[in-house]
Amino acid sequence: MTPEEYAELDATGLAALLSKGEVSAAEARDAAVAALDAVNPSLNAIVGTRFDAPLEHSADGPFAGVPFAIKDLIVHAEGVPQRAGTRLLGDGVPMPADTHLMTRFRRAGLATLALTATPELGFNATTESVATGPVHNPWDTTRSPGGSSGGSAALVAARALPVAHANDGGGSIRIPAAACGLVGLKPSQGRTSPGPDYADPLLGMGVEFAVTRTVRDTAGLLDAVHGYEPGDRYLLPDPPRPYADEVAAGSRRLRVALWTTPFSGNGSVDPRCTEATEAAARTLEGLGHAVEIAGPELDAAAFDAANLVAWTSFLADGVDVLAAALGVEPGPDTLEAATLACADHGRGLRAGDLYAADRVFNATRRAVAAFHQQYDVILTPTMNVPNTPLGHLDQNDPSRDARDWYDHIFSTAGFTALSNVTGNPAISLPLGRTEEGWPIGVQVVAPYGDESTLIALAADLEQAMPWSGHRPPGGSAT
Repeated sequence: MTPEEYAELDATGLAALLSKGEVSAAEARDAAVAALDAVNPSLNAIVGTRFDAPLEHSADGPFAGVPFAIKDLIVHAEGVPQRAGTRLLGDGVPMPADTHLMTRFRRAGLATLALTATPELGFNATTESVATGPVHNPWDTTRSPGGSSGGSAALVAARALPVAHANDGGGSIRIPAAACGLVGLKPSQGRTSPGPDYADPLLGMGVEFAVTRTVRDTAGLLDAVHGYEPGDRYLLPDPPRPYADEVAAGSRRLRVALWTTPFSGNGSVDPRCTEATEAAARTLEGLGHAVEIAGPELDAAAFDAANLVAWTSFLADGVDVLAAALGVEPGPDTLEAATLACADHGRGLRAGDLYAADRVFNATRRAVAAFHQQYDVILTPTMNVPNTPLGHLDQNDPSRDARDWYDHIFSTAGFTALSNVTGNPAISLPLGRTEEGWPIGVQVVAPYGDESTLIALAADLEQAMPWSGHRPPGGSAT
């Protein structure tokens, strides 16, 4: 297998060749290792060193032998140290067992070759931790790949991997997917298991999945890893048919709400992001869908205040639990300035603040659910901007308090956090381009539990507005 052949294959295509014996698992591994070694010096997307051999995995899963990586946050593999982007964990703490999703990744046959970088404890829309250094966007290595799954996104965009794990508490799958020109699905709350370590990470906002280059990979991987585990808080019904079947089936005629005003109360929107979203809306109209300008009525100030409570309480708890377990004192030598400020803010919250935030989340969920009685999907930009320069979201800037830091992050990403609060599935698709050639993400949001509609519509857009021919000019494996 040549580097060019490897780079052209998505996970589904490579899995088919592996299943037929036309490519061996060793050939796929060697191609991935060569690609990772070629791009990582310019991208800095791998935490530590890549593994000498893939982690143990099934030889007969649907993606048996397909190279893969896991983000260094939340999901973990037995015996593999986790650092979570923070100096607090030093060189990393070996994990005692797999998470449920890691077990499912192994069962699917994915051959995990590396850990990918994250910002400190995941609270940033870029991936530039002090612990591991900045990750560079392969489309322009002076720009950010987004966050917090920027390491995974950079490697998949550079075609060093066909697919990689990612997670999303406020946009951390969709933001890097947009910045790096990928498909980024945040599934419904409960569609993938956060266990056994978590029941409701981030007051239920945190969801696990992946970034891919094609809609069929997103659908096939979701088929492989979704589902309830004993003890999970949510039990969603299985889809009426496999998600992979939705790719070929196409979507029914949908009522589409076009909305280009951020749901968060922060930030303006780059006209290029608006134009890309409007172009997608025109394409949907041409495909027979009914498009109207409309959006749910939300209290943006209350929404942001509640999100701040969720994030800072989660950080405070995480920092304090880790510090106590390791016997380490949190401070500027172990944590970045924004993390310290947010953890301090979280420690000052009362139980009543959490309940008040939950009331806002409840009102938000019900307002969006009511809106979806009129509209099947919501179409928005993914980000307020195509991407950000490295250094713009400096997490070690001591001048920002917790609220200022929250506002700074979401001034670049005012469309993503809503679906974390509501639990709705949302997908970013690389449907636009800037004059520099950078990708622009467009987001589609469906009702809670309805990934099927989302995947069918995404497949239609992939066919009508194809992106597979676009390749990053810098930091690419070929």
